[in-house]
Amino acid sequence: MKDISNKVAWITGASSGIGEALAYALVKEGCKVILSSNQPEELERVRKNLAPNENKCAVLAFDLSLPTQFNDISEKAISLFGRIDFLFNNGGISQRSIIKESPLEIDRKIMEINYFENIALTKAILPNMIQNKGGHIIVTSSLSGLFGFPLRSAYCASKHALHGFYETLRIEHLHDQIGVTIVCPDRVRTSISLNALAADGKPHGKMDARQDKGITAEQCAKEMIRAFRKNKIVVLIGGFEKISVYLKRFLPSIFYRMISKVLPT
Repeated sequence: MKDISNKVAWITGASSGIGEALAYALVKEGCKVILSSNQPEELERVRKNLAPNENKCAVLAFDLSLPTQFNDISEKAISLFGRIDFLFNNGGISQRSIIKESPLEIDRKIMEINYFENIALTKAILPNMIQNKGGHIIVTSSLSGLFGFPLRSAYCASKHALHGFYETLRIEHLHDQIGVTIVCPDRVRTSISLNALAADGKPHGKMDARQDKGITAEQCAKEMIRAFRKNKIVVLIGGFEKISVYLKRFLPSIFYRMISKVLPT
């Protein structure tokens, strides 16, 4: 098991949901944390909730959806505690629209946030990890990163792309002692569907019908931490729907019949 006490973890998407739960769990494990998202007020709320361990927490707000100088942001992050041991690339956005009604701008925006900005942050922090002769990158993907699903074409594509990039990064940097864990959660009780982009580019604004039946963000965070402490490469987190991954692999004809009948919300 990887020792994570007295390590520095940088978490994107830390103002709510899984990212917020990760912050609380990591501080409890003895980590120092850097909290990032595009909501500085919510980040401050999370920081205050960490009392009396606020000295182990720093806030660094930035927007993944805007063109950003990630090298500058990474330098600021490193300067806060002197290094980055764990990078939790957790920030992102989902989608709720069918392909024929989704303009290409939606695909570009989702790919920019979920893929390009994600890997840009990793590329910016990678030299520090190499210099420190170690580190671990934990990527929040999704079960939708392993198969397609209605109303989420761009979201699925962006998550699929992350798998290709980070599997390659792991192979290329084994000798640098840099680990990679790709986390594929099923439904988690967060606001992801509320903030998902509709065909008009506006927030979906609705909670998915089965979202409240998912696991809690706290349970997801706990399993994520356990997975990367064990140096797992890919981990599935969630309930019964995880069986879909194995059905696709071993019984694809049954999988595709089943997935075509699933309600997409």
